[in-house]
Amino acid sequence: MEIDLIKRNELIDLKNKYKNILLNNVIPFWSKYSIDWEYNGFLNYLDQDGSVYCTDKSVWLQNRGLWIFSKLYNEVERKEEWLNIANNGFKFIMKYCFDTTDRDGRMFFSVTRDGKPLRKRRYYFTETFGVIAFAEYAKAANNQLALEKARTMYQLIIDQYRNGLWQDYPKVNPRSRLTKTHAVPMIILATTQCLRKIDNNPLYDEITGMVVDEIFKDFVKEDEHALFETVGINGERLDSPQGRCINPGHAIETSWFLMEEGYCKNDKNLINKACQILDWSLSWGWDKKFGGILYFVDIESRPLEQLEWDMKLWWPHTEALYATLLAYKLTKKDNYKIWHKRIHKWAFDHFSDKGYGEWFGYLHRDGSISLNLKGNLWKGPFHLPRALLLCWKLLDEMQK
Repeated sequence: MEIDLIKRNELIDLKNKYKNILLNNVIPFWSKYSIDWEYNGFLNYLDQDGSVYCTDKSVWLQNRGLWIFSKLYNEVERKEEWLNIANNGFKFIMKYCFDTTDRDGRMFFSVTRDGKPLRKRRYYFTETFGVIAFAEYAKAANNQLALEKARTMYQLIIDQYRNGLWQDYPKVNPRSRLTKTHAVPMIILATTQCLRKIDNNPLYDEITGMVVDEIFKDFVKEDEHALFETVGINGERLDSPQGRCINPGHAIETSWFLMEEGYCKNDKNLINKACQILDWSLSWGWDKKFGGILYFVDIESRPLEQLEWDMKLWWPHTEALYATLLAYKLTKKDNYKIWHKRIHKWAFDHFSDKGYGEWFGYLHRDGSISLNLKGNLWKGPFHLPRALLLCWKLLDEMQK
């Protein structure tokens, strides 16, 4: 059926394009410039040409780098280079990225090149990336220690989540205003899905069910056609810039997590509701004047707190590439094919660096380049290679 709607040669061409860009452009960029063979781990502050402009290391990206190279080894080719890179990352993370003085099981947020701690954050996002990295590496290296560490970190995260202690202390005084963010159930859903593919535990289905329910009960507002980023502690809509804010990229990313959960559990209703979130988020986020996906949107078109609201960042576009393709496969609806082509063209026309490879990460609203960098504290070998790999493998399934 898919081949009837997307011509077979078009499908094959698109699959080969994603595969080629991943294996011959994106991954070679990171494997050439990011790997720190002297101190281990990954150097993530990379300029346009791959040169290092800061040697501090983001622990998010230590974890994400370990995940992608382990994933490539597990699902693309058992290539010794990729396993060596993963081993190199695992060694650094184990030695330097956990706070052993506090004995709380937590990870640092950033460290120096040689592993001295710099920052530790209030919240547990770093640990969620640690879970997926260690789980994927455990499979690649047949390393039981890594799997046990993934399980331990996961249990810590879930205990904190269930106790309402996602962060060590709240950003806003809870006696004045109790809020919660969609990013928490979203990341727990994604983390659990990744761990469930490697490890067998009935807890994982229980947790995915719990966070899916929370997303729809508290963050999805059907009457406003939106998934909100921040709500009151019981899901109340907040009349403030924070409460009116939509993060289209996050909502789009959540939509494909939900689609995959629906597919995993053969729940067509969940798939349909996930696609509805995708529809709304594309409608809110797509810039009708310049094209591309806006970073933040106020649902009432009132002023936003985020000064960068109208920028175009790389990662919402990578998430939209996979979300629209997955929605097309699962529903056979032609509008998702149209959206995929539109996003694909805009993203590759504006983010791709034809000179040095990889993607620019930060554009102005009109699509012109804001920063030439390829890596920083947040941007590394994750969103783009993940999307390329997922799209390639999905198109391969659709072709069969």
